Amino acid sequence: MLENLQLGLETALTPTNLLWCFVGVFLGTVIGLLPGLGSATGVAILLPVTLAMEPITALTMLAGIYYGSQYGASTSSILLATPGDSSSVVLTLDGYQMARNGRAGAALAISAISSFIASIVTLVGLLLLAQPIAAFALNFGPPENLAIILLGLATIVTFAGKNVLRGIIMAAVGLLISMVGIAAGFPTARFTFGSVNLLSGLEFVAVMIGLFALGEVLHQIHRGGEKPIRASFRDLLLTREELRRSVAPTFRGAGLGFGLGVLPGAGATLASFMSYGLEGRVGRHRRKLGSGTVEGVAGPEASNNAAANASFIPTLSLGIPGSGTTAILLGAFVIFGLQPGPLLFEQHPALVWGLLVSFFFGNLLLLVLNLPMAPVFAQLLRLPYSYLYPLILFLGFIGAFAVGNNMFTLYVVFAAGALGYLMKRFDFPVAPLVLGLVLGPLLERALNQTSSMGGGNLLIVFQRPIAATFVAAAVLAFVAPPLMKEIGRRRALRRAADRPDNEEIDA
Repeated sequence: MLENLQLGLETALTPTNLLWCFVGVFLGTVIGLLPGLGSATGVAILLPVTLAMEPITALTMLAGIYYGSQYGASTSSILLATPGDSSSVVLTLDGYQMARNGRAGAALAISAISSFIASIVTLVGLLLLAQPIAAFALNFGPPENLAIILLGLATIVTFAGKNVLRGIIMAAVGLLISMVGIAAGFPTARFTFGSVNLLSGLEFVAVMIGLFALGEVLHQIHRGGEKPIRASFRDLLLTREELRRSVAPTFRGAGLGFGLGVLPGAGATLASFMSYGLEGRVGRHRRKLGSGTVEGVAGPEASNNAAANASFIPTLSLGIPGSGTTAILLGAFVIFGLQPGPLLFEQHPALVWGLLVSFFFGNLLLLVLNLPMAPVFAQLLRLPYSYLYPLILFLGFIGAFAVGNNMFTLYVVFAAGALGYLMKRFDFPVAPLVLGLVLGPLLERALNQTSSMGGGNLLIVFQRPIAATFVAAAVLAFVAPPLMKEIGRRRALRRAADRPDNEEIDA
């Protein structure tokens, strides 16, 4: 390990690599701030710029764009409730509420610090476990992926709030929306109503912009518009108590994100949702989730960053992309004449370990760049909403149009905005719908592949120990919270029924 670390430090700490790492994380932050672009689009757009560079320099810059955009997307989610990327959707639940409570600077600071701590945790994990974990990940086939997705869906109980039935309904709506378009593996068009624009499905980013950005603006207009936040500069700074509360969720999120990131196709989005669900079960302030808690920001943000870094394990070790962005980076390796796989660690050790160590310095640069700017960014919320709302809508519409490149995408934004407004108006939870929308395509693909492996028999899941364990965990995660709540309610009723009898006896 120490030899690999030394080799990585020698490679990453050259002035040229550090400079382009800074350029990458800076451009990534800007790209993440713009709704609709995201890390995959940013890497794809800037890939041609790196063709004249040395491979290690180019890959360091592209990787910096990847995790830099994760932080930028988190900033727009916290300040404007407009997710810049799918992995930052969860931050709109507590991060935006913290901003509304006058703690925007603290939320941004927690986001930066938890990302940095997660980068340290994942760097150690990458150095120690990259090759062993990649070998273990080969045991994960479609049945195991299906079981993990079912475990992700089980977190609906956490996101549903007080009314679990409404949460289940919203998750079902999300799954239905995800089914619009051509069926995975089949030529059948579903729910297209004869429209060519619906054959490829609904753009996820457009739906998110509508649900969160437009839906929030319409909801605030209905309420008569709130006054801009008038918090002092000191109120925007992170307190010692908030820092203390963020430690445990950060390490939990980093561990969970690292574990999910090494699985091909799992991605940072699933990791952030499952981290939020984990905080809803084990966090000390789990009952306050959704109202602007530190735990609801630190856990998902750490998990998001850890999963993004860990997704390089299957990419480098097996040549299998761990996410959409690493799929583009895989193409960059091929362009530079490199073949990701088991031999890459032996044939190009300086490149591999230099790239992995650069993650630490990239996140350090992000921390130095963004932590002092957190209170400054938070001042954006002091703008009158007559100026802020048009800015939010303008950025959202531009981002949506950039994704679809047609007017139909804007119609999707308007429809999703109306749905988001109605959900806020009648107190339906948004998060389960988003979870269903995210996991729907993954669930369908895993179901088809598992069915093919089992010759049409899905019970093959229970014949594989790892998959069966995850399914059992999913059932337990879904059933246990309502069951424990019901047991607690009955105990309270029994105590209340016994109390008058005891009082009569004493009398």
